[in-house]
Amino acid sequence: MTDSLAPGATIGILGGGQLGRMLSVAAARLGFRTHIFEPGANPPAGQVCDTVTTAPYEDKAALLAFADAVDLITFEFENIPTTALDILESHRPIHPNREALRVSQDRLVEKEFLQSLGLATAPFAAVDSLANLNNAIARIGTPAILKTRRFGYDGKGQVRIKTPGEAETAYASMADAPSILEGFVDFSREISVIGARNSDGAVSCFDPGENIHNDGILHTTTVPAQISNALRTDAVLLAGRILNALDYVGVLGVELFVTDSGLIVNEIAPRVHNSGHWTQNGCVIDQFEQHIRAVSGWPLGDGQRHSDVEMLNLIGEDITMVPALAKERNAAIHLYGKADVKPGRKMGHVNRLLSKP
Repeated sequence: MTDSLAPGATIGILGGGQLGRMLSVAAARLGFRTHIFEPGANPPAGQVCDTVTTAPYEDKAALLAFADAVDLITFEFENIPTTALDILESHRPIHPNREALRVSQDRLVEKEFLQSLGLATAPFAAVDSLANLNNAIARIGTPAILKTRRFGYDGKGQVRIKTPGEAETAYASMADAPSILEGFVDFSREISVIGARNSDGAVSCFDPGENIHNDGILHTTTVPAQISNALRTDAVLLAGRILNALDYVGVLGVELFVTDSGLIVNEIAPRVHNSGHWTQNGCVIDQFEQHIRAVSGWPLGDGQRHSDVEMLNLIGEDITMVPALAKERNAAIHLYGKADVKPGRKMGHVNRLLSKP
C-alpha cells in the first residue's frame, strides 16, 4: 500500500451527522483515527470518533488547527462553504475533489454537467425572477417542481406547481433564492447506484437499489431492484461515466428514474448515501469502508452483494419501533445516537436480510 494512508493516521471529516458517524466506525475498523469538524454541539459522530472540533465554518483559526491535526480531509455533506474549503485545501488534500463539490452544490450546474456527458435529465430552466418562472412554465409545462439551486435536501427547498396559476405563490416561497424549475418525469421506479473510484482510476459499483420516498424523504431501499439485467448494467456504467468525468475519489450516489425511454439522472451526491445503507449488511465491504479505502489510497473492496436486503429508514417517532425490530430475525439495527426526536428527523435505519441472491 505504497502512497496510501497507513493505519494509525487521522482522517478529518467535515460534518458530524449520521454519515460522519458511520464513516468514523468504518475508519476505525481499518485502524484509522477520525477527527470531526462540526459547528453543532454533541453531534452523532462525536460519540464514536477520536476528536471533535466544534466551531463554525467561518472560524479560520479552528479550520487551520483542524487541518494541522489530520492527514487528509473528506466530508459527509456537500454544502460546505467555499471559503472554508479554500483554507483547508491549501493545507491538506480533500477527497472527493472541489470539482465534484462545485457541480453537486448547484442543481443547475449539475444538470448542465450531466447533459454535457450525454446523459438524460428532466427538462429544466433557471429561475431568477417571476418572469423567468412564467416563461419556464410556458416551455416545460405543469406539473413541475420549483427548487432552490443550492442547500435543499429531503424535500426541503422545493415546491410543486400543479397549474400555471400557482407560479406567483411558488416563487414567493423561494424567498428570492436562485432556483430551478424541473419538469415532472413519468417514471416506473426510482433506483440508485452507489459507486466508488480511487486515485488509480479503479471503479467499483454496488448493485442498484430500488427506492421509495415518503414526503420527500427516503423510506425504503430494496436490493435487488426490480429491473432487467440490461438496465442494471446500464445504470452501473452510467455511474462509472460520472465518476471518471469528475476524476472522482471516494463514494458517489447517483439517483435515477426508470422510464420507458431509458434511464434519467435525477441527481448525484458526492458522498456516502442514504440509499447505500443496505450495503452494511448485504456486502462484505460496505459503502462507508469503500469510501475510506478510496480516499486513503487503499485498493477498493469487492462490492458484491451476498444477500437481498430491504433498508428501512427510522424517521421521527419510528424510533419507537426499535424494541419490536430487535426481536426480528435477520434485522440489523443501526441507530444514530440522536437524543431529540423530531418529525422528519432520521433517527436510524434497519437492514432486513431477505434471502441469498
